[in-house]
Amino acid sequence: MLEKLAKQTAIYGISTILGRFLSYLLTPFYTRIFGVETYGIITDVYALIPFALVTLTLGMESGYFRFAAKAEAEGGDVAEQKRRLFATMWGITSLAAVGFFTIVALFREQCSALMGEAYVAHPEYVVLVAAIVMADVVGCIPFSRLREQGRALTFVLLKLANIILQVGLAVLFWAVGLFDTPLGVGWAFVANLIASVTTTLAVVAVNRTLPRIRWAMLGALFAYSLPLLISGIAGTANEFIDRQLLKYLVPVGAMAQLGIYGAITKIAVVMTLFTQMYRLAAEPFFLSNFRKEEFKEMNAAALKYYMLASMLIFLAIALFRDIFALIVGSDFREGIFILPVVLGANILSGVWLNLSFWYKREDKTRYALWVTFAGLAASIAGGFVLIPRAGYYGAAWSRFIAEAVMVAVSITLNRIHYPTPYDFRRVAEYVVVGLAVFFVAEYAPLENTLLRYTFNATLFVIYAAYAVRREQIDLVAMLRSILKRR
Repeated sequence: MLEKLAKQTAIYGISTILGRFLSYLLTPFYTRIFGVETYGIITDVYALIPFALVTLTLGMESGYFRFAAKAEAEGGDVAEQKRRLFATMWGITSLAAVGFFTIVALFREQCSALMGEAYVAHPEYVVLVAAIVMADVVGCIPFSRLREQGRALTFVLLKLANIILQVGLAVLFWAVGLFDTPLGVGWAFVANLIASVTTTLAVVAVNRTLPRIRWAMLGALFAYSLPLLISGIAGTANEFIDRQLLKYLVPVGAMAQLGIYGAITKIAVVMTLFTQMYRLAAEPFFLSNFRKEEFKEMNAAALKYYMLASMLIFLAIALFRDIFALIVGSDFREGIFILPVVLGANILSGVWLNLSFWYKREDKTRYALWVTFAGLAASIAGGFVLIPRAGYYGAAWSRFIAEAVMVAVSITLNRIHYPTPYDFRRVAEYVVVGLAVFFVAEYAPLENTLLRYTFNATLFVIYAAYAVRREQIDLVAMLRSILKRR
C-alpha cells in the first residue's frame, strides 16, 4: 500500500514540481524588476491569499474525501451519493466566495486602509486580490473531486495550464511596459486573476455537475469540517502571521524587510514542493477505509520516510545556499542566512501534517484546534519577542518555534488518544546525523569556493548513502514501481 502512496506522491509531485518551477520563475523575475518595498506588497498579498482560501472553503476539502469514503463504505447508489455531496459542498463554498468578493468590493476603501499604507493609494489591488480568491475558492471542490476520482492527469494538466498562463501573462505585461503604468504591481494580480478564472471555468466544465445545496446535509458536513475550518484558519495564520507582524512591528523599512523575507522563503521552494506533493497524495490515501492497525503501520512508516527525504532536501539546499541565493535579485540576497531556519520550519510543517491524519480518519477533528491554536499562540508570542529585535530573522525563528510546538502537541495527543508506533528513534537519528553533516560543512575552514562545494557535495552523498543503506532501500525497484503503469 505504501507503494501506492509513493506512486501517487510521484504523480502529483512531478506536476507540482514542474508547476511550481514555472511559478517560481516569477521570483527571480519580480525580484529583478521590482524593488524590495514593491516586492513586499507581493509577499504580503500572497501570504494572505491562502488564509482567505482556507476560510472560504469552510474545511470542506478534507471533508469531501472523508464523506466520499463513507459513501463507498455504506454502499447503495454510491455515484449519486457522491454527486449530491459534491454539489452541496461546491454550492456552499461558492456562495461563501461570492459573498466575500461582494463585501470587499463594496468596502474596498476600508479594506485598503486595514491592509496598510501601501494599499491606500491603490484600493483596486484589494479588489483584484478578492476576485482571485473568489475564482480559486469556486474551483477548489471541483479540483478535490478530481483527486478523489483518481483523475490525476486532468488535475495536473489544469494546474499546469493555470501556472503557464499566469507566468506568460506576467512576462507579456512586463514586455509591453504595463508594470510602468499607474497600476504598477497590480498587473501581477491581473495576470493571476485571468489564469484563475480560466482554470476554474475549465475544471467546472470537466466536472459536469451543477452546484446545488442540500441544506439537510450541511449539519453532518459542518460537524466534521467546522473544527478543520477553525484549525485551518489558525494553521494558515501561522503561515502568514510572521509576515503581518513584520509589517506592523518593524518601525523602519518594514515593507523592505517583508520583501527580503518573502524572497528568501521562496528559495525554500523544493521543501515546500515536497510537503505539498506529499499532502496531495497522502490526504485522500490516509482518509480512505483502512483497518485501524493497517493505518497505524502505514502512517508510522510514512512519517519515517518523509523525514528521511526531508533531511536530504534540507542538506541539498542548505549546503549550497549561496548558489540558491542567485535565484533572487542582488538586493534580496542579504537575507540568505535565514534559509536553514525556513527549511527547518517547512520540515516540521510536514511532520505535523502526517500526525494529523489519525484524528481526521477517526472523525475527531476537534483535536486539530488544540494543535493549531497552540502553534498560533507560539507564533504570536515569538513574533512579538523576536521580530522587533531581529527583524526578518526573528520572523523565521518565530515560525520555526510555532511549527515545533504544533509537532509537540500532535505527538502528545497521539500518544494519549491514538497510540501509533512511530519510530521516533530512527526519525531523531536522521535529524541528528543530518544536522551534524550541516554543521561540519558550515564550520569547515575552507576558503576556496570550489573546494568547499566539493566537500559539501561529498558530505551530501555520504548522508544519502547512509540513509539508503540504513533503510535497505532498493532504489531500482522503487523507480520501477513509480514508473509502472496501472
